[in-house]
Amino acid sequence: MRTVALSGTDRAGEHGSREALVRFFLSNPPTPGQAIDHFVYHDSAVYLLVAKDARRPKPAAVAAPHRTVVLIYRYTHGDVEEIGRASGSAPVTLSRQPDPRHQILPIKSSLGDTVSLSWQPSSPSEAVWPRLVGIAALTSIIALIALGIVWLVIRRLARDEIRDQESSRRLAGQDALSGLPNRLSFSMRLEQELARGQRTGEGLAVLFLDIDRFKDINDIYGHAIGDNVIRIVAQRLSDLLRGADTLARLGGDEFAIIQTGVSAHHDAEALSRRILDAMKKPIEMGDTIVSVGASIGIVLSPQNSTDRETLLRLAETALYQAKNGGRNRFSFVERQMDEALRLRKVVEDDLRKAIENDELVLHYQPQVEIDNYTVVAVEALVRWPHPVHGMIAPEKFITVAEERGLIIALGEWVLRRACTDAMRWPGVRIAINVSAIQFRHRDFVSDVMRIITDCGIDPTRVELELTESVVVKDADAAEEAMIELRAHGVRLALDDFGTGYSSLIYLRRFAFDKIKIDRSFLEAAETTGESAILIHSIVHLGRALGLTVTAEGVETHEQLEFLRALGCHELQGYLFSKPVTAEEIDVILAQPGTLEERATLVKKVARGSKSAP
Repeated sequence: MRTVALSGTDRAGEHGSREALVRFFLSNPPTPGQAIDHFVYHDSAVYLLVAKDARRPKPAAVAAPHRTVVLIYRYTHGDVEEIGRASGSAPVTLSRQPDPRHQILPIKSSLGDTVSLSWQPSSPSEAVWPRLVGIAALTSIIALIALGIVWLVIRRLARDEIRDQESSRRLAGQDALSGLPNRLSFSMRLEQELARGQRTGEGLAVLFLDIDRFKDINDIYGHAIGDNVIRIVAQRLSDLLRGADTLARLGGDEFAIIQTGVSAHHDAEALSRRILDAMKKPIEMGDTIVSVGASIGIVLSPQNSTDRETLLRLAETALYQAKNGGRNRFSFVERQMDEALRLRKVVEDDLRKAIENDELVLHYQPQVEIDNYTVVAVEALVRWPHPVHGMIAPEKFITVAEERGLIIALGEWVLRRACTDAMRWPGVRIAINVSAIQFRHRDFVSDVMRIITDCGIDPTRVELELTESVVVKDADAAEEAMIELRAHGVRLALDDFGTGYSSLIYLRRFAFDKIKIDRSFLEAAETTGESAILIHSIVHLGRALGLTVTAEGVETHEQLEFLRALGCHELQGYLFSKPVTAEEIDVILAQPGTLEERATLVKKVARGSKSAP
């Protein structure tokens, strides 16, 4: 056993410093009511005797690893106060008779003496308040920092939003490819210029410009080259305009110009000629050289109109006229062309609805056997009774239907209605015209057979009339479809025979059942003229190939006799009947001899007009 004396005055050497006592006391604090082994209170100091097991963690003051040590502590008032300060508690005192209001830690001795450590306890608010103040201050600082960050973020977002809105407004009125104003901006600008013109009396011209055959450029060179062509054309056009003029790209290869300060046609004509000259120059892009042209439609204000929508529509009309006139040219608007365009717009808007709502009708024109005037077939001809524009002829809407992707639906409607009506006329074939687009559709044969089956009609009574354009583009596919149709019993007729340059070639290759002589030959036919020679050749060729020969456009008795002499099999034309409704076909078929009587009547009328003075 070894005795070590520790004191607050460093009597025990380097391990007995006051700091060591404080650390030891704090790491081994007595609990309230705990009795220290022995102590002596003398001269305002307390001497404590404590026995410790050296096998437990020992204080820093013990250096020797002996089994048991005896430590003698000497505490003074200063040491006790320092302990209180070090522990963060209220001031601590050492006394025999402590204040009863204080917190007391009695130290009892086996010698019968008592001394106590005492301190005044702090209230919870006093203990917590400094911490709350510190926390509040820290929270305030954090809140201020957070608010600052939020303000910065909001300001940045607001600035970005403003920039995005400005960019969106700019892009909404700008064509992304060319950098020019787009259709929306052009319309707004035109509205402004028209309003200014009404105040100042100054005129303007609207020019619509289309790059000729731009689709071919994309197909041949690729869309990247096509995009570069658009940019170069935009730059060339910009170089030709004044600062007060407006150039816009409406979309695709379409551009539009507002030319201000126009007093007469020659002002717009001069600009159009400069544009055509500039467009003729080849466009060089590396090893690629592209040649382009342009078609221009022109409308003037106030001469043609002062309304924005009307001017745009008339400019489109003029452009359409320029393109139909041969391209690479300009054209001023003409009123009759505007009416045609207006009708075209009606067709585009209303035709789909008319098909879906079953608003179309079929008229039928009889085809008669030349010897006895018996009706052997009727050709179905579609008509459109428009609720506003009256009866619209097929030549005015069939082309639009092909361009707008409606021809498949239209063709199916015609075939189904014709087959349904034909069930009323046993023994009479039903002839139906087929467009090239419809025939080349991959499901054409299956669609035809499905409709024929649904209607319950004998396929041998269905006769599809094809033109050369139907088979000329893809002869192999056309031949395959025709073979399949004939295998099902459907008859095939070559319509408008003699108008194409390769009819004989296709007659040899394709298995047609009938050829129809185009009406244009009969209109100019004389018994000794060139048309008569051609008709004679066609009839004899058809008969030699075992085909039925039908002549269209028969209107006079002389034509009938001429065709009878040549050996033509069937006739169709106004001499017998114009296209009529299904109900009128019912009447004609119910009265045998009606068509012969009509033909005879026409013959009598013709003879009477010749004998009249």
